[in-house]
Amino acid sequence: MVLKPIFWFLLYMAIWGVKSQDLPPIQNYAPLTYAAGNQNWGVSQGQDKSIYIANNSGLLMYNGTKWVLYPSPNGTPLKSVRVIGDRIYTGCYMEFGYWTRDALGQLEYVSISSKLTQPIEEDEHFWTITKFNDWVLFRSLDRIYSYHIKNGTIDIVNAKTTRATLFEVDRRIYFQSIGKGLFTVENGRSVLVSDDDILKNDIVVGAFSFQQAILLITEQHGCYLLRGNKLEKWATANDPLLSNIKVYSTLKLHDGSIVMGTISKGLFIIDMRGIVTAHIDQEQGIHNNTVLSMYQDMDKNLWLGLDNGLSVINLETPFKEYVDHVGELGVVYTAILYKDVLYLGTNQGLFYWSNTNTDKFKRIEGTQGQVWLLKNIDGTLFCGHHTGTFVVRENTVEKISDYPGTWDIHPMPGTENLLLQGNYEGLSVLKKVGNDWTFENVIDGFESSSRFFEFVDDHQVLVNHDYKGIFDVRLNSDYTKVLSVKQKDSKGTGSSLVAYHDDLIYTTVNGVFNYDKNGNEFLRDTVLNSKFFENDDAIIGVLKPTDNNERLWGFSNDNIINVSPGIMNGSPEQVKIPIPKFFRNGMGVVGFESIVGLGDQTYLIGTSNGYVTLNLDKVLPKSYSVSVTSISKEFYDAPSIHIPIKDNTLFDYTENNLKFQYNVPEYDKFTEVYYQYKLNGLYTDWSSWSTVPEVSFKNLPFGNYTLQIRAKVGNALVDNVAMYNFKIERPWYLSIYVIIIYVLLGLLLLIVVHKLYKSFYKKQQEQILKANRKRLKRKKLKAQKKIIQIKNEQLQDLIESKNRELAISTMSIIKKNEFLNAIKDKLKDGPVNAQIKSVIKTIDRNINNEDDWKFFENAFNNADKDFLKKIKSLHPELSSNDLRLCAYLRLNLSSKEIAPLLNISLRSVEVKRYRLRKKMNLLHEEGLTDYIMSL
Repeated sequence: MVLKPIFWFLLYMAIWGVKSQDLPPIQNYAPLTYAAGNQNWGVSQGQDKSIYIANNSGLLMYNGTKWVLYPSPNGTPLKSVRVIGDRIYTGCYMEFGYWTRDALGQLEYVSISSKLTQPIEEDEHFWTITKFNDWVLFRSLDRIYSYHIKNGTIDIVNAKTTRATLFEVDRRIYFQSIGKGLFTVENGRSVLVSDDDILKNDIVVGAFSFQQAILLITEQHGCYLLRGNKLEKWATANDPLLSNIKVYSTLKLHDGSIVMGTISKGLFIIDMRGIVTAHIDQEQGIHNNTVLSMYQDMDKNLWLGLDNGLSVINLETPFKEYVDHVGELGVVYTAILYKDVLYLGTNQGLFYWSNTNTDKFKRIEGTQGQVWLLKNIDGTLFCGHHTGTFVVRENTVEKISDYPGTWDIHPMPGTENLLLQGNYEGLSVLKKVGNDWTFENVIDGFESSSRFFEFVDDHQVLVNHDYKGIFDVRLNSDYTKVLSVKQKDSKGTGSSLVAYHDDLIYTTVNGVFNYDKNGNEFLRDTVLNSKFFENDDAIIGVLKPTDNNERLWGFSNDNIINVSPGIMNGSPEQVKIPIPKFFRNGMGVVGFESIVGLGDQTYLIGTSNGYVTLNLDKVLPKSYSVSVTSISKEFYDAPSIHIPIKDNTLFDYTENNLKFQYNVPEYDKFTEVYYQYKLNGLYTDWSSWSTVPEVSFKNLPFGNYTLQIRAKVGNALVDNVAMYNFKIERPWYLSIYVIIIYVLLGLLLLIVVHKLYKSFYKKQQEQILKANRKRLKRKKLKAQKKIIQIKNEQLQDLIESKNRELAISTMSIIKKNEFLNAIKDKLKDGPVNAQIKSVIKTIDRNINNEDDWKFFENAFNNADKDFLKKIKSLHPELSSNDLRLCAYLRLNLSSKEIAPLLNISLRSVEVKRYRLRKKMNLLHEEGLTDYIMSL
């Protein structure tokens, strides 16, 4: 009864001892991610590095970027898978066979079991597939079916068991038959190897070559060594642990280690000494504790087919992780390996762990709160804390300073018993009294936060403040007060001040500056700037020194950058370790990055939920290649159609929407793959780097194209550039013959258009000529009218002239007659004699002279043509004297003016006028003069 508690104590120590170590990176894939069943019974890898998984829903394929599920041939869960050459062999319920790729790159199933000459046993499942020489062996609980790859023959060996396993050891095939023992196959027959009770009763789940023996791993009773036909227990330090777990699957790794997958405790990795080097379960990162199958791929990644999901463990990566899934640690701000104990300073306190511990990381009592610093100075481990300063002694601490917020501690130059502290509110001094350190004093005269500070000489200290710049502080001889402070302007935020290789390095977001002691100023360091501030890969946060200030570290979004003096000439040499985007985001608060050396080229990087270790010796170049994995024709109104991946493909002009998928099979958690493409014939430049492993081209014009695809894994380009040549045919309406027809039709059209234009222009010309003729005619008419108008004006002038002449002649006659009448009257008033009478007669003759009338009539007719004829025609009864009176009235002469012209009295004129009215039959109200003027 005493042994039982001791056993459980040893078991507890073994489990926790291996669980507290950092582990290789783990990636998990839930069923929702790969869109298939929960259980994964087998894993294998093809020549193209694609992973094939026997899943409850069928054959699952993964190439690092894309999951594809091929349903099982009869709809039942696949229980086994094995890639041999270009075939993927699978087994399921009552069926086994293989898959091959068709011309489109899709998998097609070929049944082997359908070729059997005798029926499969009832409810037979095929759990294991093994290759041996030219044979592929399918194992069920009842039989072993041997399929010859070359000639297709099938042999059957009856071998009932409770676990359908097959083992290949030293080029021989072994299998177990419960109740009978362990057998091998010789000449197609089963041959008993050992009938030991253990092998008859306990299930053997693994068999491997080991030290000129066969190492047999049983399901529940640990490990045994088979030498010849003798079986002996493999006694190891972890035997109590291994004997009390239920093992379901086993695997021998490339380095000789053995992996045991259990039913409920995850997996155990043991070395060739039988020591458990790692225990990984769901608490430490894998997706499920039941490990149904395991496989190590070409890149030495360990794949786990689980009862619920998949996990892959990157065994050969330079990174390892410790992830605090519970959230007890918090954000790691500092760490140190001191006397084989790993200490972590976090925002939750100071934690420790060692190989001799019986527990995982444990917080040291009294250190709750923010830890800023862990530093070994002359064998003493100091802890800078939010509340002050502690000295750490194994799993306890002693508080030596209550001055709050210890950022950093540096030895004083020239003295061994004084240390300078940088605190929240200035600088303080620690003093060594005997073997103990105590708080001595606060340095008066300087109260700025002193997270980064460095000595220039014994009494000159440079202190960096993120916003205020650099303070040049001069201390007195006993380090009690500040003599002077000179402030240097800040060169940017995100600043730090560290010692590197005998230099003081001041870094901000604007670059790296080196302290010039002679000029007492910081000058831009072009060499370090080129290392840490490349245009497309500048660091974010502060620089951190390690290795006694001989190595300098910075973190960008895509790389961990470290610089150290070169071996040959001492000039800075750069090493860049690529990291994924999530790594930088998981490092906690920007500006508080933490990296410390653990020895043997291993460095610990603090994260927001634990830490990551980096082994520089494992940062090795790898070989990768990129390939086109799928080509499909895309349609707007129909599903896409996959096409064969063959070079120089000819596409119809309607098939000008193409989608290309490509990939680099890479399964490392800390490695990202970027792709570029260039389509010669359409683009001349490469695309931007992208993690998207596909590209689509829409509405490509006809012509010849070459698609080039290249990739980079981390910072290194892959070994090849994938190329695919294809051609899109001319559309029929752009073929040579149709183009000739187009040319002929074009020429015909030009001729027709030419004729139409010619006809049109001719009509236009005719219309223009016609319009010009009309315009000329109008101008001519207008000119004629103008001429007529001029002539009329001339005639009018002539008429007016004639009228003036007529008026002048009339007035002359009137004046003459008046004058003659006056003379006549004078003569009549005097004595009348014969001579006077003669004169009077002569005067009468002159007054009634017909020549005057003729002259007047001619003048009147010239001025008023045809008036006399017209009035004569209207009134033919008028006499010549009436016509004469009408003429005078036409000239609008008054009766007084008419009387001399007729040589009659005024009364006689009125009588003549009255008589003329009568002859004309004018009405009483009609005026004689108005009537005559109106004619």
